[in-house]
Amino acid sequence: MFAELWNEISWSEVSKASTETLSMLGFSVLFTLLLGLPLGIFLFLTSRSKAVWVQIIHNVLSVVVNILRSVPFIILMIAIIPLTKTLVGTSIGIKGTIPALVLAAAPFFARLVETSLREVDRGVIEAAQAMGASTWQIVRKVLLPEAMPGLIAGLTITAVTLVSYTAMSGFVGGGGLGDLAIRYGYLRYEATVMVVAIIVLVLMVQALQWIGDAFVKRYTRK
Repeated sequence: MFAELWNEISWSEVSKASTETLSMLGFSVLFTLLLGLPLGIFLFLTSRSKAVWVQIIHNVLSVVVNILRSVPFIILMIAIIPLTKTLVGTSIGIKGTIPALVLAAAPFFARLVETSLREVDRGVIEAAQAMGASTWQIVRKVLLPEAMPGLIAGLTITAVTLVSYTAMSGFVGGGGLGDLAIRYGYLRYEATVMVVAIIVLVLMVQALQWIGDAFVKRYTRK
């Protein structure tokens, strides 16, 4: 019976879907890091300023971040279809999914970055300021190194969240393992393929968590 179930699975489809999911995940994590890290740093720096106009900018940006974090991913993906078509020329497939993934994950990661920076000892920051360090020098040489374990943990959480987002994108033609599970498991009632897709997604999450934990431990020991 096991052999029959094994032969029913289209392993070429599973391999293709896994590759698509990894592609979506890789590009979305990269762009989320490039956008979310500076955004989180900016939120942290503006929150500490006493200037009224800086506080206004912080409050407005904070509201925007909170709104983007509040919208369910599947709704966000549908809502920005016109923007996605403008940016990448399509709203389906890997290219059509990445803008929505980044727009959903970057604000989430930015908040985690801001939280990690807030946990840095104020005494270390004040010591750097007393030595005449500029804001950029404090960020680069004090804040980021001190907050590195928290930043890596935050990026790991974001990457794991993105795995679930890539699966949800299958509902609107995003491709990947989510699309495979829907086409075979939901539309064709082939539960075996759906179970395999779920297992691969779980393995991806476990691998991401293991890698993230390993890097956190490495930086914590320093």
